Amino acid sequence: MNFSFLAGVTILGIVLGTLCMLAMGRRIGLRRLARDPEAAKASTGAIDGAVFGLLGLVIAFTFSGATSRFEARCLLMDKEANAISTAWLRLNLLPESAQAPLRDKLRQYLDARLDAFHKVPDMTAVRAELARAAALQNDIWTQSVAACNNSSSPSATVLLIPALNEMFDIASSRTALALRHPPLMTYEMMFILLLAGSALAGYALGLGKVRDWFHGLAFVLAMTLTVYVIVDFEYPRVGIIRIDRFEQPLLDLRQSLNP
Repeated sequence: MNFSFLAGVTILGIVLGTLCMLAMGRRIGLRRLARDPEAAKASTGAIDGAVFGLLGLVIAFTFSGATSRFEARCLLMDKEANAISTAWLRLNLLPESAQAPLRDKLRQYLDARLDAFHKVPDMTAVRAELARAAALQNDIWTQSVAACNNSSSPSATVLLIPALNEMFDIASSRTALALRHPPLMTYEMMFILLLAGSALAGYALGLGKVRDWFHGLAFVLAMTLTVYVIVDFEYPRVGIIRIDRFEQPLLDLRQSLNP
């Protein structure tokens, strides 16, 4: 299913759900006010405060986690570009006959890494590119170890092997972080709390003498926008908030590696 379509359906569901709960809460408030005005207006601040406080806490932690992961992903792209560049330069320590094949493999490896992330959200294509990158990692490592063993310079082994190891480690960390998201239960809990908060807000609106939809719609808009921004930060390859522009160091590096 197209991710944009799914995101649109989710946002629409949040808007409709909160509007329905607002309307239901207001109706309950009106009925309670008609039956027992004094009891209806009795203080329920403790209950409201608990629900809205918990909702705010969940939103705050989820938003903070999403933005932190976004920043970490950007940082790992810079680190991966630096690691690949370092490994590329240290290939100069190998014999001339071993450099050309390894440089070609490194170009293919970087292409596979770029393609893997560009093909999100097609996870089948992503897995295929990650598998290609893993196979190229194995080839680069095997050929590099063999070339270092045949090299007359001990600095080739001392400098190149750690650089390759760091390059592969950063790639693994970046891939793992890209696939790391909060449990689905976190979003389900946030949605349930949002519906509960909407019902309480609607109940409070029902206690007024005048129908006040302005504050209700403002509440729905604010909550929907907040949830959308959280999800957009969490999946920065498919929404409005894009991580692509932070990938420029890798793209510039690939351009510089052209023969």
